[in-house]
Amino acid sequence: MVDLLKRLLRTPQGATGLILIILVFIVVAFGPWLAPRDPEAMSILARYKGPSMTFLLGTDQYGRDILSRLLIGARATVITAVVATLAGTFAGALIGTVSAYLGGRADEMIMRTIDAVMSIPNLLFALLIVNLLGSGSVNALVAVAVAFAPGMARITRSVALSIRKQDYVSAAIARGESSSYIILREMLPNVIAPIIVETTIRISFAVMLFATLSFLGLGAQPPATEWGLMISEARQYMHISAGILIWPSLAIAIVAVGFNLLGDGLRDALNPRTGG
Repeated sequence: MVDLLKRLLRTPQGATGLILIILVFIVVAFGPWLAPRDPEAMSILARYKGPSMTFLLGTDQYGRDILSRLLIGARATVITAVVATLAGTFAGALIGTVSAYLGGRADEMIMRTIDAVMSIPNLLFALLIVNLLGSGSVNALVAVAVAFAPGMARITRSVALSIRKQDYVSAAIARGESSSYIILREMLPNVIAPIIVETTIRISFAVMLFATLSFLGLGAQPPATEWGLMISEARQYMHISAGILIWPSLAIAIVAVGFNLLGDGLRDALNPRTGG
């Protein structure tokens, strides 16, 4: 673990991404205590204020402090994206590993189904699921997890096919171990490296996907404090105060860039050809 961290910090993108993500999770963990004001406190006289010593990032159309709303909204945006990505990753990794283990016609049937689902863009697939389940943060989480699972299944299977041919898997089969034991104990732990890299990168897409669903009114619902919802509510007032729209958009961009850079750094650090 220490060696991995050292290799990660040796790459500029890895170091930058790690710093950004650490800052993001500090905000997620301590946002409610760092917020200088009540994020729901309204003031008609303080509407559309620009950055000042009183309101560091200004105020929105209801006179609410934008900085406080960003700090509070980090939890709803980032945690939901992380949970959805982890759920989709686990489901996809399990499907891909099972498919590689079974092989033959079962593998062919599973992968052709995955290919058919992957032909639908993630956003369109998520929109379809949310429309079926109904609007809301929980349903948006399920939609993103389901949308991400097929891609993770395809990536995991490509790695698990080589793992399936290894001697320790053959030995487990010769010992008469059950299929669940071989999949969960022998194969799945050995495909973890590419899964970690892909998961880290996909979190950035999940953040943007959640923001898009909230922007369209299918994710978080008012009066929730969520970055995508903040952008949706601010779009009709951007001609009066551009900061209402700029600050939550910038927050989403920083999180997305941070996870992308961290994923690139982990890819290099976990690569045996470049890690040394």
